Amino acid sequence: MTFDISFFAFIGFLFAAYAVVANDALQTLGTFINSNKHVHWIALYAFAVSILIYIFAYGWVQNGGDPSYGRLANTAKYPPMDVQWYHTLPPLVLLIITRFGVPVSTSFMVLTIFATGAGLQSMLTKSLIGYGVAFAAGAVIYAILTPTLERFFKNTADQAKNPIWVVLQWTSTGYLWSVWLMQDFANIFVFLPRELSLLEGFGAMGVMAALLAITFATDGGPVQKILKSKSAVTDIRSATIVDFTYATLLFYFKELNDIPKSTTRVFLGLMAGREVMIASIDKIRSRGATFQIVFSDAGKAFFGLVISVILALGLPRLAAMAG
Repeated sequence: MTFDISFFAFIGFLFAAYAVVANDALQTLGTFINSNKHVHWIALYAFAVSILIYIFAYGWVQNGGDPSYGRLANTAKYPPMDVQWYHTLPPLVLLIITRFGVPVSTSFMVLTIFATGAGLQSMLTKSLIGYGVAFAAGAVIYAILTPTLERFFKNTADQAKNPIWVVLQWTSTGYLWSVWLMQDFANIFVFLPRELSLLEGFGAMGVMAALLAITFATDGGPVQKILKSKSAVTDIRSATIVDFTYATLLFYFKELNDIPKSTTRVFLGLMAGREVMIASIDKIRSRGATFQIVFSDAGKAFFGLVISVILALGLPRLAAMAG
């Protein structure tokens, strides 16, 4: 067994692994963390890391050493590169932005600099469609659930919950976390060879497991404040429905094709459709205030997209001028 990864590839992987996990804890594990405040973080972490290990091992075995589940298989759009210093800057910028609680798209921030023009266009198209589909799905689902289940959840928020909801929420979280890992492993492993040896692969997985522990120990990090601004996400019953719906949308897009996409935009689309419908039916806030929240989240994601494109186009030219 050998460990043949360059210095910059390893540094880029470290930045990407921590930034991606910390940023996307909002969408994948945020409701799980928020609605299980009474459970010690180590128990929550043990649940999440066991799924991480299984999904990684399964993907590595089934795809001949490639844990990205084929998301980087199209070398015409995502060609393997000799990682240079400038490739490590986008995930570093993502790491910094994440500290300010901004839910940027990790797919765009990290993958753009590795993608060809065709690859970037494919990612952008699929991600925009993902936002629209998720918004529509959220609006339709919560048009049905707001005056029924969600209103019941609100009226019984202080009552003891049926233990079945604990089982359902942990199950839906496992489903969501698994599907998300299959999608976003590409954002992390793009820095490493497409075929990893046993030592390389499971060494990388060990690093991710350690970084995931930091995310749980810090209660999800600063980006969690965005999720906490949404309606009823700390109710285990509401959180379960959000997680299951989001996971099903991700599964649909995963099965649609192998093009990497922004899971952040699917999440923001779902939450936007949900917020608009809940606010419209239950009048929990003014329509203007609701749309301010929606456009604020979308604007932050758009900001991340602009930064990622600037870095992808500018950094290689800067490196060429310097070298």
